[in-house]
Amino acid sequence: MKKFLQLTFLLALTAGVMNSCSKGGNEMRSSNTNLKYNDPEWGGFEKQDYAGQVNGPNLVLVEGGTFTMGATDQDVTYEWNNIPRRVTVSSFYMDETEVTNIDYKEYLYFIKKDFPSYPEVWINALPDTLVWRDELSYNEPLVETYLRHPSYDDYPVVGVSWLQAQDYCKWRSDAVNEMLLIEKGILNPNPDQVDSDNFNTKAYLAGQYQGNVRKNLEDKSVEGGERSVKFEDGILLPDYRLPTEAEWEYAALSLKGNQAASGDENITDRKFYPWAGNTARYKKRDKYQGKILANFKRGRGDYMGMAGALNDRASTPGPVREFMPNDFGLYNMAGNVSEWTQDVYRPWTQLELRDADNHDLNPFRGNEFKQLMLDEDGRPVEKDSLGRLRYETVEDSTLINRENYRSSDVRNYADGDSSSYVFYGYGETTLISDKARVIKGGSWSDRLYWLSPGTRRFKDEDKSDRNLGFRCAMIRVGGSGGNEDTGGNHFKQSGQKMERRFK
Repeated sequence: MKKFLQLTFLLALTAGVMNSCSKGGNEMRSSNTNLKYNDPEWGGFEKQDYAGQVNGPNLVLVEGGTFTMGATDQDVTYEWNNIPRRVTVSSFYMDETEVTNIDYKEYLYFIKKDFPSYPEVWINALPDTLVWRDELSYNEPLVETYLRHPSYDDYPVVGVSWLQAQDYCKWRSDAVNEMLLIEKGILNPNPDQVDSDNFNTKAYLAGQYQGNVRKNLEDKSVEGGERSVKFEDGILLPDYRLPTEAEWEYAALSLKGNQAASGDENITDRKFYPWAGNTARYKKRDKYQGKILANFKRGRGDYMGMAGALNDRASTPGPVREFMPNDFGLYNMAGNVSEWTQDVYRPWTQLELRDADNHDLNPFRGNEFKQLMLDEDGRPVEKDSLGRLRYETVEDSTLINRENYRSSDVRNYADGDSSSYVFYGYGETTLISDKARVIKGGSWSDRLYWLSPGTRRFKDEDKSDRNLGFRCAMIRVGGSGGNEDTGGNHFKQSGQKMERRFK
């Protein structure tokens, strides 16, 4: 018996030492095979000591959850295009403000500088400043000043189409990732990038861009080797993009602010707007009581109130941090400018589909599935003249044996076919096409009704307006609650006993 106890003690001690090495020392081992990670003598398989996804510039974590998407107020237009339905949105990141004029001017500066042989890239990115013109209004000064003058630097950019916003998101993704590599000491700043020789995240990961290398990472599969960064290292961020309609609406409502004090799943009140209450005025009894909570058109001919007592202090868009943020820390999710979302617009929602229950997690209309163009050896073909990898649409003929999707372009999914309760025909009963994109949030020129997050409108993706801007989003990889979230397990193992992690 005594020898058995001694043996048990030695085994426990050995396990403890190995466990401490795997957590606190340089040696990490596989819990499945006990092989050493990050050691050339043991095969060189790498495992990162990863602390979690870093916050990209201007991004705020929006913890996901379930909510009732759709109308929260009376449907005064009787369009029935936002019927309430229960969905779940995964955690994601979102810009705390709309993209500003100074942000967009930075973009214009660098694409003009980086693509001197392709001036059309810069020309195609220019906002339409003529959106300020009106036959019976004197807005001509805004044509010249709103984008260019420094007085408007912190105002939201307008006159940008959905297509232009898409290109901005792609550029921003590469600019942020290049800066991450510079801050990590992997690359040196390279202000002389020209045309195809400019940093592109996917081209870099594919080995088609090297850059001005300062110090590569250690290649732990080879003694004394080095390598460039891989996506598996967790250093580079996912792409910036436009938020989906569901993400935008969920973030705007910010129902976490109405959660019961007990911390359970009870919500104390519905929300009509991104703030609590059913009016656009601040209700708490302090110095802000009665103040307007957003930049909108209060009534006919009333864009900002009377001199000496201005309500929203802006007859046009205002500074992006002028009003209090909502409970997720997001500014101007109602008012200031309406915002582009990623979705293709349809009056009917997923609720009208016969297989609606299959589309209630991260609902989105607008998928166009593409794949990298590969050579005969299975490697990406040479990047294009702008330094970007080439993609092609997935051929429907290759999807015959798939069960989860059968078409590469599903923007018009279930439009009048057997999966839908409705008939929908382009050019016959509507002018809405696959180019129509959802816009959300009331603007400086809208009445209060449009400030409700459930309201929705649309505009063609190649059009723009003076009351329409955008903000970016990004997926959250890993724990839904942030980097401190270990996966959501409510129980932990302690010997033979299961213990609750919460009281």
